[in-house]
Amino acid sequence: MDLTGKVAVVTGSGRGLGLAYAKALAGAGAAVVVNDVDEAAAAAAVEEIADAGGRAVAEVVAVGTTEAAEALVGRAVAEFGRLDAMVTNAGVLRDRVLWKMTDDDFDSVVHVHLRGTFTCARAAVVRFREQGTGGRLILVGSPAGQRGNFGQTNYSAAKAGIVGFARTWAMELARAGVTVNAVVPVAATAMTETIPALQAYAAALRAGESMPPFARRALAFGTPADAAGLVVFLASDEAEDVTGQAIGVGGDRLSLWTHPTQAVAAFADGGWDADSIAETWPTLFASHEQTVGERLPEQKS
Repeated sequence: MDLTGKVAVVTGSGRGLGLAYAKALAGAGAAVVVNDVDEAAAAAAVEEIADAGGRAVAEVVAVGTTEAAEALVGRAVAEFGRLDAMVTNAGVLRDRVLWKMTDDDFDSVVHVHLRGTFTCARAAVVRFREQGTGGRLILVGSPAGQRGNFGQTNYSAAKAGIVGFARTWAMELARAGVTVNAVVPVAATAMTETIPALQAYAAALRAGESMPPFARRALAFGTPADAAGLVVFLASDEAEDVTGQAIGVGGDRLSLWTHPTQAVAAFADGGWDADSIAETWPTLFASHEQTVGERLPEQKS
């Protein structure tokens, strides 16, 4: 995969998945604007990319505001002359159950994930349209946004909204040659290490142990680098016809998520009142009720 001549911004790329995305893009030939709120982490990421023969600069700014988004796009143009891909990876967690979640817990997560994705995408698209050569929006979702997750009201809602962005923007930007896709990654990061079913595997990775096939396949759990190839593909010319999709990646698994669709429908002349719904629900709808949360398989001994 050759991205020579392309320029990408990757938000939240000082460590974890964002760093893996930035390194993979640079390794394929793209120039990269690394972004993080941690100046030392951003500088270390740039140094690591440069040591591997890539090109990168750091822009230390907190994602969320219009000013931050414009600074990121402006840095790409000032340093490398153009922008071809925006990867909206930056995020924070403030996990609490609904009745304990504060306004600040909610607002801070939505500000970075949802508003940050919106402002960065908007700034990138303004530049894409000025250039007239298309572009790539690669939005980072989460299984929590697809299925929900206990204690993550704010995060699940924001990540579900990001996939909604991808569907809407894919329609709005088709004529401009801009593709928009959501990546739904699973990898060993600070965010996933809080999930009980994954903690043992994350600890094994930190200890330098190899990930067992069960984790890589059944749980789609691996390293951040395992998820980076998808981002490189979506940034490439080979993905010019892929848009509006939510694509899962992790460990050994690559998957395509469906969009929400009606599971079953029924009709009543004149419409439905409460009594008729109560009568019909158990026989027609109950068996089609959808599950919530990730149902992770248990490893068989």
